[in-house]
Amino acid sequence: MLTLAATLTACGSDNDDNMTEPPPPQPEPMEYSYDITVVNLTHEQPLSPITAVLHADGKMWDIGMSSSIALEKLAEGGDNTDFISQESVIANASAQGPLMPGLSETLTITTTDELATHLTMVSMLVNTNDAFSGLTNLELSTLDVDATMSWHLAVYDAGTEANTEAMGTIPGPADGGTGYSMIRDDVDRVSMHSGVVSQDDGLMSSVLTQAHRFDNPSIKLTITRTK
Repeated sequence: MLTLAATLTACGSDNDDNMTEPPPPQPEPMEYSYDITVVNLTHEQPLSPITAVLHADGKMWDIGMSSSIALEKLAEGGDNTDFISQESVIANASAQGPLMPGLSETLTITTTDELATHLTMVSMLVNTNDAFSGLTNLELSTLDVDATMSWHLAVYDAGTEANTEAMGTIPGPADGGTGYSMIRDDVDRVSMHSGVVSQDDGLMSSVLTQAHRFDNPSIKLTITRTK
C-alpha cells in the first residue's frame, strides 16, 4: 500500500511539471476616433458629399501639382468613389448627400491603425466647373482626446476643366450638366480659385449669376478627437 501511494504521488508531480501556463491575453487595440464638422459658408454653392480620409503622411493635392484622377472626378462631378478608394486611404467617412449653404454636417471617422496619423477632408462646390475646398495631410498624432481644432478654408481650382461656366458643364442645380470628363482642357495644375465670373459680370454664356459667387473662406472645418 505504501509503495502504491508513493507511485501515485510521483505521477502527480510529473504532470504538474509538464503543464504550461496559457499565454497572456492580447491587449485591445487602441481606437482613434474623430468628429469632423463642416459648415457651408457660401450663399448659393451646395457642397458635394463631405469626404474625410485617414492616411499616413502625404499630401493629396498641392498648389502647382497636377490633380490625381481621383481628385479630378471629385472636383468636376462631386463623385468621391475613387478618392476614398485610393491605396493610401486607411479609413474613410462620407456624407450621404450634398451640404446646402448655411448648413453644417458632422462625420465620425474611426480607426485602430496606428499608421493613420493624417487626415484629408475635401468637397466640391457643385455650381462650378472644378472648384473644391478642403484641407489635406493634417497631422492628428499630437491631438489629445477631447481637443478641438478649427479652420476657415479657401477654394481651390483643380485645373482639369476650363472655367467656362457654360450650359451643360456644371453638375450643380444651377445647370444640371455633366460632371467628370476624361479630357483635361485647363492648365492641369491645382491653384487657388479666382472665383466665378457669372452672366451678371458680362459672361453672357455663363449659366451662373451673382448669387453663385463665393468669397473665401467657403468652409468652416472643426475636428474633435473623441477617442
